[in-house]
Parts: sequence; structure tokens; C-alpha cells
Amino acid sequence: MSDDVGWGIVGYGWVARDYMAPGIRAAGHRLVAVCDPGAASRAAAEAEGARAHANLAGLLGEPDVEAVYVATPNHRHRAAVEAIAASGRAILCEKPMAADLADAEAMAASVRGTFYGTAFDQRHHPGHRAMRAAIGNGRLGTVTAIRIVYACWLGRDWAACPGQDNWRIDAGKAGGGALMDLAPHGLDLVDFLLGESIHEIAALTQARAQDYAVDDGALLIGRTPSGVLASLNVAYNCPDALPRRRLEVVGTRGLLTAIDTMGQTAGGRVTFTDGATGSSQALAFDAEASPFTEQVRAFGSALRRPAERDAYSAARDLHTMRLIARAYGRAA
Repeated sequence: MSDDVGWGIVGYGWVARDYMAPGIRAAGHRLVAVCDPGAASRAAAEAEGARAHANLAGLLGEPDVEAVYVATPNHRHRAAVEAIAASGRAILCEKPMAADLADAEAMAASVRGTFYGTAFDQRHHPGHRAMRAAIGNGRLGTVTAIRIVYACWLGRDWAACPGQDNWRIDAGKAGGGALMDLAPHGLDLVDFLLGESIHEIAALTQARAQDYAVDDGALLIGRTPSGVLASLNVAYNCPDALPRRRLEVVGTRGLLTAIDTMGQTAGGRVTFTDGATGSSQALAFDAEASPFTEQVRAFGSALRRPAERDAYSAARDLHTMRLIARAYGRAA
């Protein structure tokens, strides 16, 4: 049984071009075809050896496409996912599931019987896997809190490519701002690290530094059923030169701290601080492995081995979307 999976990509923007396509190649898989309405995006895909289509029907007509990565703006996720599910292909859809909860609910219904995953690549960062293992083997004792800072600077004029639409600040296309874009990663990491998700949530948002209508920052607090408290500060208003990516897990026996692990790239550092002595030591992990490459490997392996698909759950991802919707409701 070969792990060489033929991929299609819907929406060939910067994340797909700069991270997912290289991840597919690094994992030993094949990028077969891309669909994107933009001629420049199609030309970029063809330059990488993929066949390019202006519409999804063309991509779905490619018999070698086994799995499809959806990386369109959020408001277009639903239509793409429903069409791909109807074709019987496996689906890896970028987070958040959709621009609004109604679309996410419809998507979850449409993928029943289909191998579906939301692209929470942070689950696949080797540093986060090492943290999960340390928590699971009791190194922290009783976990009491998770604290996350995940921030960047996203101005109105930001574009990954010249002339590209900055749809992330368009409420109709994105569904929100920093909270919608960045908080899903943190909420999902709580579930990944602890094996339980947040069930109670409150939030405040701000539109403080940027000149657009969506939120440019948010603070969320939540609690899991077992009583772990979580706080997330996400922002589009933090200068990129400042420290802005930090993940801490606190327990009765120690503290795990990850710096610069959240994001699309490999590396960062993870330390364990002993609660009795205060001494710190580095936690070893593969600092060369890209979370996107590892995500492709894991998804491809689960495609070939159905027993591994329990790691993916549309219901869990829909719960994360419901948390986002509740957070916006509480913030309002």
C-alpha cells in the first residue's frame, strides 16, 4: 500500500502556495491539480507542475485527485466542501470551518460518510506533540491552566501577493477578524493538549489600532469540563518585531512553555520548568519538521489506514466553531 497521495488544492493563495504545496512535496505526495479563479495563481500552480483549472468542476474531473485541500476565503468553504464530499474525495479544509456557524453546521452534515478534517496544523507541530506527551505522562501533575498569545500585525494594505484581496478584514468573507482567524488554533490546541475541549467561554474584542471594521484583537477565557482554565490573547495589532507567539501549560508539578511554535513554520523552543526546584530544561523535538508537512503525512496515512481517522472529527471542529460564535456573542 503506497502512501503516495494525489492532492488537489482549491484556492491557490499564499498559504497553499508557500506552505501546503511544499508540504505535499516534502511528505512524498503529489500535487496533481489546483483550481483558482485567478490567472496568476493558476500560472503559479502550473509552474510547480500541477494542472490548473478555473473552477472546481475541472479539478474534480481529475481522476488522480484523492484528497482535496480547501484554502479559499472562509465564506467559500461550504460550497467547495459540499461539492468535494459529493465526489467522494477526502477533504482537508482550512480553519475556521466557515465564515459563520450556519455554514459550518451544513458542512458537518454534508461530510458524514466522508473522510473530513479541518486543517489545524498546530496539532502536528512536533513541539506541541512533545508537550502533549509530557502532559499525558504526568510530568506537570494536575494541569490547572493554559495561556496562549498568538498575535501579528495585519494592516489594511496587507497582501501576500501584489494586488491580492485582503479578505481577512472583510466581515462578509472572513466572518470576523483576529478572533475568527487566530483563536480557532488556540481553542483546538487546548483540546489537543488536554484531550478535552473548552465548554464554557467568555470574550472581549477590540478594534483598537487598525482602520477596518472587524476586530483587531480579542481576549478569550474558557474552562474545560475538568476545570482547566484557558486564556487566549489573539491580535492583528501586535508589531511583528515583538514577542507574540507563546503557549504555556501550568500544572501542580511544573510549567511547559513554548515560544515561537505557533505558526506555519518549523522550529521554536519548548522548555519544562520544575515546580519544586524552579530549574528549566529544554524539551527535545524535531525542530526541522514543518507542521504542514507533518499534517500532510498524518492525513495521507489516515486516508490509507481508516483506523487512524479517529484523530479527525467534524463534530469536534464544529464544537470549536460554536465556541467562536459564542465568543463573538459574549463580546457583543
